[in-house]
Amino acid sequence: MEKIQSRETRGRVADAPSGHWVYRLLPRGAWPYAQLARWDRPIGWQLLLWPCLWSLAMAASAGAQAGAALGDVLPSPYHLALFVIGAIAMRGAGCTYNDLVDQNIDDAVERTRSRPLPSGQVSRKQAWAFLFAQALVGLIVLLQFNAFAILLGIASLGVVAIYPFAKRFTDWPQLFLGLAFSWGALMGWAVTFGTLSLAPLLLYFGSILWVIGYDTIYAHQDKEDDAIVGVRSTARLFGENTKRWLIGLYGGALLFMAVAFALAAVPMPALAGLVAAGAHMARQIRTLDIDNPDQCLILFRSNTMVGLLIFLGLLGGGVWAVISPQF
Repeated sequence: MEKIQSRETRGRVADAPSGHWVYRLLPRGAWPYAQLARWDRPIGWQLLLWPCLWSLAMAASAGAQAGAALGDVLPSPYHLALFVIGAIAMRGAGCTYNDLVDQNIDDAVERTRSRPLPSGQVSRKQAWAFLFAQALVGLIVLLQFNAFAILLGIASLGVVAIYPFAKRFTDWPQLFLGLAFSWGALMGWAVTFGTLSLAPLLLYFGSILWVIGYDTIYAHQDKEDDAIVGVRSTARLFGENTKRWLIGLYGGALLFMAVAFALAAVPMPALAGLVAAGAHMARQIRTLDIDNPDQCLILFRSNTMVGLLIFLGLLGGGVWAVISPQF
């Protein structure tokens, strides 16, 4: 079992699982870089990836007609692979940038002071170099797409640059995270069609509300330390009313997504994914204890299942178009 990292000891960060492959397979000298990129906590890139995959799947099955060929209603495996690589690279770059901006705050918060920068495991110069290396991988991925998608991807950098500072000037930093983490809901459609329409925009709005919801749950882990150091969040803003806010946020997310599916004319079985996701969201709200940090982390991580259910629903809608003439 790896020790929690400090200025005296190299080890794992406090909120990373012990025995993770990062600590079993990578040389100890690479651990701080893996921690900057959050390779030991994959939930972040997974949550960044799901809106991309929803958008790709919605675009693939948009307007699907009964009897369509399977290859015509499912997203391109090549595009899926590119988005996976891009999500891992850009989430890592974003986290590295966030750690550079928040080094002093992280040093004052119990859960984050074991991160590589506040614990002195890497220098700021090394962290900047690693950030640019990851961003280069993301750029290479982006350049595989059409010109419109490339410009759209570059436009996301403005939101990404602002996000780490949002908690200093607004009670809604989770909104800025939603704007950044949901950008893939636009990208998948743009990669497929070279343009945007109302359907992906509504998918984007729905994803933003989802992100605000799950990151509010996450932020409840740090609310006491955040209050001490002056960090603002929706967790502190909503307080005891968090469950009511989550009902509105998650309910709004599902509504936006359902209308997006309708406008894109995806086959009706895709809605089954939203129903299943809604049931999962309802369970999160019902069981949430905002004063239990361990449970908040578990519920936050469970949102990757929400993403998977919505994606599977969209894939199922496409498959239904293929097989429906046989029924």
